[in-house]
Amino acid sequence: MEWQCTGLRWPEERGGPVLGWRRGREVRGSALAYGAGFGFRAEGERGCSGARGNACPVGAVVPARSTGGRCPECGRLDRAHSVAADTIPDDPRTYRVYLAWFGPGMVKVGITAQERGAARLREQGAVVFSWLGRGPLMAARRAEELLRAALGVPDRIPYAKKRAVRAELPGAAERAGEVAELYGRAAALAALDGGGWPEALERLPFEAVDHAGIFGISGGGGGGGTVRAVTGLVDGGVVAGRLVAAAGPDLHLETGADGVVVVDTRLMTGWALAAAGPEAGVSVPTLGIGGGVSQDGLF
Repeated sequence: MEWQCTGLRWPEERGGPVLGWRRGREVRGSALAYGAGFGFRAEGERGCSGARGNACPVGAVVPARSTGGRCPECGRLDRAHSVAADTIPDDPRTYRVYLAWFGPGMVKVGITAQERGAARLREQGAVVFSWLGRGPLMAARRAEELLRAALGVPDRIPYAKKRAVRAELPGAAERAGEVAELYGRAAALAALDGGGWPEALERLPFEAVDHAGIFGISGGGGGGGTVRAVTGLVDGGVVAGRLVAAAGPDLHLETGADGVVVVDTRLMTGWALAAAGPEAGVSVPTLGIGGGVSQDGLF
């Protein structure tokens, strides 16, 4: 049985990106380092990545361009246990509400389990974020809905939009300033009698956490000169270069003649991958950054 990729993770204990692998019930992770060579060749067919840590019972084959990487049945099973889908309202854990900034004018409000720390924010590619409050799940969900309406910010942003602005971000002060302004409006709403802020939700102080350094984009760009993104893998297809940055599920590779190419690791899940030298380049389909927004790429 071959090792299959399970995508990119951002463990709280180390902060940097880790590429996950699974073979049967055995799992492992490969820590990635910026500046190092990175390359792989896809082999065979892309299998369903299963659900909730379990393998797909029928071993289904899934489309190369699907960022979900699951067959319909495993997709339904995964959503059946999803906080985002409001299927477990009695979850006893503590949740946190946050504001996440991805680029100028691109801020969302969301919630995450407190035990996960900032891992969820890194998984989404949030360049800057601040906590807003913490409390029970339903109180956090009510606050999320209240702030989405009051601040005029969404709870989802198409991932292709996040990727498109990453190469030309403003400085750290400007990034934090936009989050601070929205936090101030949220705090004013929480302090207002009858403003709708849930009593069970504790308000947290403002602190802008900037991930640009962790992502490797602190020099002022998502890998600098990013022009193309991989749209899907094929049997025998190669993606290789020097890893210069990572954000959310994306790896940014300097490929020489092809410039910086982004590979969304969600497109790698379910494939058996063999090593390829960094000089091998890119032989799979790509699309210019900003060339389209897929509904499959929503967070």
